Amino acid sequence: MDPLGAPSQFVDVDTLLSWGDSYEDELNSSDTTANTFEEDTIRSPFLYNKDINGKVVLWKGDVALLNCTAIVNTSNESLTDKNPVSESVFMLAGPDLKEDLQKLKGCRTGEAKLTKGFNLAARFIIHTVGPKYKSRYRTAAESSLYSCYRNVLQLAKYEQSMSSVGFCVINSAKRGYPLEDATHIALRTVRRFLEIHGETIEKVVFAVSELEEATYQKLLPLYFPRSLKEESRSLPYLPADIGNAEGEPVVPERQIRISEKPGASEDHQEEDEDEGLGMDLSFIGSHAFARMEGDIDKQRRLILQGQLSEAALQKQHQRNYNRWLCQARSEDLSDIASLKALYQTGVDNCGRTVMVVVGRNIPVTLIDMDKALLYFIHVMDHIAVKEYVLVYFHTLTSEYNHLDSDFLKKLYDVVDTKYKRNLKAVYFVHPTFRSKVSTWFFTTFSVSGLKDKVHHVDSLHQLFSAISPEQIDFPPFVLEYDARENGPYYASYPPSPDL
Repeated sequence: MDPLGAPSQFVDVDTLLSWGDSYEDELNSSDTTANTFEEDTIRSPFLYNKDINGKVVLWKGDVALLNCTAIVNTSNESLTDKNPVSESVFMLAGPDLKEDLQKLKGCRTGEAKLTKGFNLAARFIIHTVGPKYKSRYRTAAESSLYSCYRNVLQLAKYEQSMSSVGFCVINSAKRGYPLEDATHIALRTVRRFLEIHGETIEKVVFAVSELEEATYQKLLPLYFPRSLKEESRSLPYLPADIGNAEGEPVVPERQIRISEKPGASEDHQEEDEDEGLGMDLSFIGSHAFARMEGDIDKQRRLILQGQLSEAALQKQHQRNYNRWLCQARSEDLSDIASLKALYQTGVDNCGRTVMVVVGRNIPVTLIDMDKALLYFIHVMDHIAVKEYVLVYFHTLTSEYNHLDSDFLKKLYDVVDTKYKRNLKAVYFVHPTFRSKVSTWFFTTFSVSGLKDKVHHVDSLHQLFSAISPEQIDFPPFVLEYDARENGPYYASYPPSPDL
């Protein structure tokens, strides 16, 4: 109630029914576990996940009325667009919003920028600019719309640690984007983000109009199935392009490579073509001609004579890493992501990002380890640009969870130099005698540069001297094991609900 006794027009997101709770069909009562599937049944790339469904809300109403951490406003490049969403946001936020927007100096298509919520119930407004749609530029429009949703979610998680976000339908009608095509991109982008990065986001609300509601109702089961039967029924209706592991549209035509050796033999050309298929776009323009370097022919002669310079070695390694990174961005890695064996948590006492690896969640004998390597690169590429630490929980691992030294050596050889330079510590939690010996041999004879960074931690109490307990999302079994072995003091810290 407001001071005058009138009911508030704002709607608290915690009072809204989640997508998972909205399911009242008989499917939910009969199909709740994966045991109903035979081993050879084809599963959807968007698996039934009760926890993720509990984070999603479909609500028919004005996004500006949502009481959440942030709402999304769709606008134009000058942030002055007049559409039903933006007009409502401006009216309810008050005159201070216009003054704040002028300081942003516009926003490019696909970007997202932040202002305060002012008189809104939401603390923040995230402004983004959707693309103008033309069929002949469909690829560019898809990528831009994906960037809108992705950048909004990135702001929500990494900039302000927002717990709830209210999305309007970003593709405004005046920009001409087909609603159904745009909804596919919106839903799969949010789904993939919640799978990989959503441990801190509690609610994502899709605020739709009456005209938009039917399309969202039709497509939500494809990306957020509410039972195994709904997952199975939805599989045939998924579009051919479901994006990569982040939901980003995959465009094969972009994987272009300008040959460095136009006069080379056919055998060499085939090798270069294979190399170029996985080349990251960032390599285009790094050719010697584009950089106006010195005599490239002289460099090649030295390579052929076995006098490969350190710079040439680094360049060769960078090309190899770019191939892996490009492949990681284009493959569907949702099966690896669902293991929750690698995730970002808080920061250590020095303010460095903490990445967690859960050994028990890695079924080495059951998964494709090359895909596991791709997923590691996919998650870590943007993390490793700054200083970070790894916490490896060896707790209750069995022989089926042990990463062999050949895989670890391959991982160490493939990753970019920034990984090694910015990795400041590896905390090996609950090691066994065997694992200590194996680690010593590995860091002494295989990757000696890592030896001084590895710290064996027998109890969580020791770990907390470097990382505060509230900065780590613990798997429940780690807390239970430590309580049994080292006393119950730290068992009171609540585990992450997503683990």
